[in-house]
Amino acid sequence: MSLHEIDLAQKISDKIMCVKGETIFHYGVPEEVFGEQIIRDLYEIDNGYFDPCFGSIELPRVEGTPDVFVLSACGMGIPVFRRLQKEGIPFAAGILYRNDMDYQLARLLAVEVVEEEPFCEISNAAYERAAVWLRRCSRVICTEIPIRSCNKRMEDLMEEAKRLGKLERWSAQ
Repeated sequence: MSLHEIDLAQKISDKIMCVKGETIFHYGVPEEVFGEQIIRDLYEIDNGYFDPCFGSIELPRVEGTPDVFVLSACGMGIPVFRRLQKEGIPFAAGILYRNDMDYQLARLLAVEVVEEEPFCEISNAAYERAAVWLRRCSRVICTEIPIRSCNKRMEDLMEEAKRLGKLERWSAQ
């Protein structure tokens, strides 16, 4: 089958043959072929990224000093990240666990990402980095975040943003 939709090819194929011009560029199982660098080289992407987690090509991050700080989790920040990127607004994101869906895209699109180890309580270092970005940015966009024992300190960041008059709620609806 010949496919041009790489996300579909990644999902349904046992073996992938990538053709570039008249030559076989790469051949193998999807897990080998759909790496960030192979897809960048195949499509000659020099102003964006291939995200192997989502099978998507993302436009380049907006450079500059972040003007917006995004508080998110569980994939709820993804539409916010993409909207800010499309609008040309540099942003920071956090506090994101490295195994969170939002982290996977934030690492490609955000100028700064405040990260934390998976399944750990938010450390003082991560909290302080997030607090600095919260104060520096003119806006704080907060998505729906399920609060549990590990990320309880996110509530403190939301309260601080609200106190500073910077808090904007984002709902997926």
